[in-house]
Amino acid sequence: MPEITQPKNLGDLLKYEAPNLYSRDQDTVAAAQNLALGTVVGRETATAKLKALEPSATDGTEIAVGVLGNDVDATLIDREDAILIARHAIVARAALVWPARIGLAQQAATLQLAARGILVRDSA
Repeated sequence: MPEITQPKNLGDLLKYEAPNLYSRDQDTVAAAQNLALGTVVGRETATAKLKALEPSATDGTEIAVGVLGNDVDATLIDREDAILIARHAIVARAALVWPARIGLAQQAATLQLAARGILVRDSA
């Protein structure tokens, strides 16, 4: 029997959010990226656009500002339809997408998210 694999959905990531969509913002992802639901993102200071978290950067993307609540393919152009989990939420650790080789910077990014009210928890 063939194995069926379902992609992650918002319910896999978002375990709690404030009422009336308070936890979410609509935001812009910078071009030249294809980001999956659950990607931890930073905001580039010069453009105010979201990019995948890059702990070694110095352009603002080294600071975690939230987690994407949808897949965003901005390979060719900026995408203005990103759902950003920006505040007052609980997200599942297993559903987060971190940069490769993040190491100790993951702890700092988790604390940065917590400072915004986004708590990272193991899902049950």
